[in-house]
Amino acid sequence: MLLNILIGLIGLGIVVFVHEAGHLIVAKLVGIDVEAFSLGWGRKLFGFEYKGTEYRISAFPLGGYCKMRGDEALQQAYQNGERSIPKDEGSFFAARPLHRIFVAFAGPAVNLLFSVVVLAIVWWIGFSVQTFDNRIVLASEYNSGQGPDAAAEAGLETGDVIRSVGGTEIGSFRDLRQEVAAAAKRDLTVVVQRDSRTLEFTVTPELDPNTGAGQIGVYPWIEPVVDNVQPESPAAEAGIRPGDRVAEVNGREIPHSIALGEALAENEEEESMVLTRDGTRRTVTAPNVAGLGALGITFEPMTVSTPDLGPIGALARGASETWETLSVTVRGVGMLFRGVDVTQAVAGPIRITYFVGEVATQGMSTGLGGGLRAFFSFLSLLSVALFFMNLLPIPVLDGGQILLYAVEGLSRRELHPKLVYGYQMVGMVLVFMLLFFALFNDILFLSGR
Repeated sequence: MLLNILIGLIGLGIVVFVHEAGHLIVAKLVGIDVEAFSLGWGRKLFGFEYKGTEYRISAFPLGGYCKMRGDEALQQAYQNGERSIPKDEGSFFAARPLHRIFVAFAGPAVNLLFSVVVLAIVWWIGFSVQTFDNRIVLASEYNSGQGPDAAAEAGLETGDVIRSVGGTEIGSFRDLRQEVAAAAKRDLTVVVQRDSRTLEFTVTPELDPNTGAGQIGVYPWIEPVVDNVQPESPAAEAGIRPGDRVAEVNGREIPHSIALGEALAENEEEESMVLTRDGTRRTVTAPNVAGLGALGITFEPMTVSTPDLGPIGALARGASETWETLSVTVRGVGMLFRGVDVTQAVAGPIRITYFVGEVATQGMSTGLGGGLRAFFSFLSLLSVALFFMNLLPIPVLDGGQILLYAVEGLSRRELHPKLVYGYQMVGMVLVFMLLFFALFNDILFLSGR
């Protein structure tokens, strides 16, 4: 838990640094003085000054800010009842509206660029992922009719091999899951291989209200061939070895891992298991276990490696994946109004920090390279989300500021301090209400509720 939080704080610090650095660089380019650039909020822990800007690390590690000269001028003008905001040379409000728009847009824009660059590097270096085959098992046949059954309703059958979804070629179950997750409530053309026939179906993924992802009710078909046996597990006690294929459990034929899990869960006494080992069949007895997870065996996944991409190809792939992530983010926000449970879908800074760390530590189980890839891939996801959310036309957020300065520029009239101040206060109330709601959800999440 503590390691997750520590890694998460580092990750969020990187994303915030990139965002605020965008504001900082463009502000200096257009002649606005930046007084302070901070990672974190609250009391300054340490810092240094360079070219008129104090760079600091502050006590509260979530977030950060870029303080420009004249930030307090709006509040002073409002409190003093002035009709205009003071415009000292080098201050933020002394800059032209277009320059202020550039500064506001720079933070989100650099986040988007960060995502492209990070993903391009990841694809250039290359990586491997573990998944399973694109042959499917219908969930509706193994969960008593509960859960999504879009695949079954469309006519798919257990044993079908998925060849393409929505025109995208499918080579593994990971590919299938990614295509379906991004297409909740949208009709998809699914091409399958059934025996020697190629068939086409229209499948509409159902919406998972907890995540906003699409799901069609399928599992991967995993041959029940043992890859690993945990020491001192029920499987080890029964004498099960790597390479064994589970053929029967309590007289029931086992074609795949889902059937194995159901057979184990149904029995309340010892499990009689028929194994195929080196071409011969043998029977073993295992202690009763509540499902496959408790038996202590795993199955061999398939390893999928990325193609060898050069710098240009990797950059194109990074840009393409960033665009796909942005599209999914936009659709995901729309799903909040179409049945998604917002208490599950809306995460605050605490949960995001935990997720960043958890993704990294789980990735480390496959090695340092896998951990770093997972860590930075997740940071690219956060960066895209930050780009989109910050550009929403909500006061206080960058998008709200852009809207305000665009109105000022188009009207060619300076906005009254009272109007601007009220606009900002409305935004602050909205943002703090959302933050409170998200923090409440985070506390429930971390407490297991």
